[in-house]
Amino acid sequence: MTHFKLTTLTSVAALALAACATVPAAPDSTVTPRVEGALISAENAGVTDAAVPKDWWRLYNSPELDSLVQTALANNRTLAGAAANLEQVRAGLTEARSALLPSTTATASGQYARDPSFAPGDVETDVYSLGFQTNYEVDIFGRVSASIDAARQDAAAAEAAYQAASLMVAGETARAWIDYCAGNIQLETAESNYGLQEETLGLTRTLFDAGRGIRLDVVQAEAALRRAEADIPSVRAARDAALFRLARLTGQTPREMSQAVPACESMPQLVSLLPTGESAALLARRPDVRQAELQLAGAAARVGIATANLYPSVSIGGSVSTASLGGTGDLFKEDGLSFGIGPLISWNFPNVAASRARLKSAEAGVDIALANFDETFLTALEEAEVALTNYAAEKERYTALEASAAASEEAAQLARTRYRAGSANFLSVLDAERTFIETRTSLVQSEAAKASAEINVFMAMGGGWAD
Repeated sequence: MTHFKLTTLTSVAALALAACATVPAAPDSTVTPRVEGALISAENAGVTDAAVPKDWWRLYNSPELDSLVQTALANNRTLAGAAANLEQVRAGLTEARSALLPSTTATASGQYARDPSFAPGDVETDVYSLGFQTNYEVDIFGRVSASIDAARQDAAAAEAAYQAASLMVAGETARAWIDYCAGNIQLETAESNYGLQEETLGLTRTLFDAGRGIRLDVVQAEAALRRAEADIPSVRAARDAALFRLARLTGQTPREMSQAVPACESMPQLVSLLPTGESAALLARRPDVRQAELQLAGAAARVGIATANLYPSVSIGGSVSTASLGGTGDLFKEDGLSFGIGPLISWNFPNVAASRARLKSAEAGVDIALANFDETFLTALEEAEVALTNYAAEKERYTALEASAAASEEAAQLARTRYRAGSANFLSVLDAERTFIETRTSLVQSEAAKASAEINVFMAMGGGWAD
């Protein structure tokens, strides 16, 4: 009767204390409610609010690019590390969930022992024992559930981190492919410029040999040829650097990549307007923003763990054991059997101060996570606005350079015609050709920059990685 009363009083006290243990929800951001409507730079960027597909690189309708991105997603080593980290965190979630199940311990021993408490004449004998214990923690104060919630948020955050890494790998692979294609085009342009200067040098020599030119024209044409020749190695090196970057991103060696890289003689082009989806809504689902939000939720769950640690740990345990002297045949006889069952309360009074300090630390962790979430969200907004602004500016620049390149090409042709006819000096030819070469080179660079800006927009908007 006394045992029953003690158990009842213990249960009542535990339930009363449980009413005092509260787990706070993750605090709301002060930044996200202030975001309204579409991004301000979207209006001038010439984009569409169509949904961004997860495999957005297919919008370029380039089998070569699609193959490279798929290879990178399968073989990239950074992504492999993120996947392993995800599996590790998921294992932690499984471990946390195991606290919902009772723990069990089985023991068995056999020894030769001397003990005066043995029966007379059996001071020294063989002693055998078997035991089985089980223990189940009653989650009155929410420590177990808070631990599981924290582990669940950690696993979801790790998955978001993996998706962020996937987005980065896909985007950087697409950018490296664009740089490689641009390198090929720029190399072709540099070699074409060299050929143009060769023709000009040949023309000046012909006119000089015919007595219609001067030696200065020949020397200046030769200097222009050497300048054009000097541009080729650096352009080739930039193209090769993009190739080597592709190798790393796809998990290959530079030699393997150089032997397997597809041919690319033109810049990949989007088959439609650049889609951004509903800007603000899609932005809020960026993997890194979602990761920061989940980390905030996990920090709040850890406050629940620290709060529960201020209260006693209540568990129900049971045990069964048997022992025999002299042989194993008596192990399962009734007179050697013992058992016990009942509640166990553990409350670490001397370390309440330490528990309160851990609670303060957990609450500060929530503040840190909230600040990180707000900063991540503001950074995402900045990146999206900057990406759209740069994309709009590069499109405008490219359009102007197209017109400039066409005009400068015509001017160079007219200058050469007039020089050949003797109605213009060679200085005007050099100036016109230099302008044409610089403008044509800038046009190729602008086309590459515009394509890279498209990739930046896809990545800044989350790349469609919403699930």
